[in-house]
Amino acid sequence: MRRPPRPARGRGAGVRVPPHERSVLANGLKLVIVPRRDVPLIACQALMMGGAVADPRTRGGVAALTAGLLDKGAGDLDAPRFADAVEGAGGSLAGAAAAELISFGGQFLARDQALMIELLGLALTTPRLAADELEKLRARYIELIKAAKDTDPGELTGLYGRALLFGSHPYASPVFGSERSLGRIRRADVLRYYREQAGADRLVLIFAGDVDAPRLKRAVLARLGRWRRAGAPLRRLARPRVPQRRRVLLVDAPGAEQSYFWIGGVGVARSYPHRAALDLVNTLYGGSFSSILNTELRVKAGLTYAAGSSFTRGTVPGEFAIRSFARRVHTGEAIERALATLAQLKSGGISAAALEQARAYVLGQYPLALETAADWAAALGELEAYALKRAYIDGYAQQVRRVTLEDARRVVAEAFPPPEHVVIVAIGDAARIRGQLTRFGELRELPLGRGSFR
Repeated sequence: MRRPPRPARGRGAGVRVPPHERSVLANGLKLVIVPRRDVPLIACQALMMGGAVADPRTRGGVAALTAGLLDKGAGDLDAPRFADAVEGAGGSLAGAAAAELISFGGQFLARDQALMIELLGLALTTPRLAADELEKLRARYIELIKAAKDTDPGELTGLYGRALLFGSHPYASPVFGSERSLGRIRRADVLRYYREQAGADRLVLIFAGDVDAPRLKRAVLARLGRWRRAGAPLRRLARPRVPQRRRVLLVDAPGAEQSYFWIGGVGVARSYPHRAALDLVNTLYGGSFSSILNTELRVKAGLTYAAGSSFTRGTVPGEFAIRSFARRVHTGEAIERALATLAQLKSGGISAAALEQARAYVLGQYPLALETAADWAAALGELEAYALKRAYIDGYAQQVRRVTLEDARRVVAEAFPPPEHVVIVAIGDAARIRGQLTRFGELRELPLGRGSFR
């Protein structure tokens, strides 16, 4: 009888939060400095709490547009001059929005520390948010959505899925908005969002790399120490409701040869205490090539080239999602097999051997995500943004090694939704696949060309 692999012991053991300095300025700004002398670079990361959940309900995409405009001119520098100042020094700065925060950051040579602070400060405190740049960025976002509908509709399944799963909850709104919501946004909406959501009390600043820490701290204090607080309180999110019955959304893409599908349920929050066990179980279920989900749909049945699962975790539970695709004739079979694997998992379908394989995989991959200064800036930003303890990183490898089969089964019971409490989105040729989907639950249809995801 073949023995299961022995637990991996050495890998990941040396991954610990590096020495760093943390301080909170009088205006509430949180500053983290991580000296690393291995390369003459400084990674900077600014996290502004708020994000897309603060978008007005009918104007999804305001946070994304605001984030995208931060490097399009600030202070006395218009967009071309700001870009020249960054690129002329060989640096990078860019903004992006997520559900609960806006990030803005990049990388500079260590010798340009002063310039980095100045440009970062200008972008955060005096962005121009110019009308002409707003129009260009809005047009670009709309074109990207249209292009996805035309050439890669699989990219949109999660947007339709979250809208269906979360309903009236803020997590339902797409971070980048929809064609319809983006068309409603005016410069006044962006200015209002910035005034209410941007401020020192919402800001986490992380610098990692070849820094002169005392000099950097003085520069941050001089540039941002008197910045105002945000004009509105930070939105606190309620816990999303769990679907009580299975529902299906069919998004009609006439003539499509393939169907893309998304199966989602409410998962767990970033603060979920059993992170290591969650990572192991998701790895063995749908997080690796040899996972249960990929083996069933690709290797055994030959229905797809890829199938996977993931958790999105915020301050409150986000979604657990399964994603895949299949030829339209096999759409129903692929969805049925995916639901069957979830049912199998919920009924105790984890073996000791599979758990050990997942453990070896996770311990091998974990250190690779924390190698550079930019990696550490992002990791420490996550700790600050979600009020996580240092043990979230320092103790992770040890926690992975200690996960038992009983721990894994508890996580399956707590975090993975049962198949009857999920929603399903399929994008495909409705005339050809409608009959295959009616057995999964109450069916609703939308045209792919619709201007929103609801």
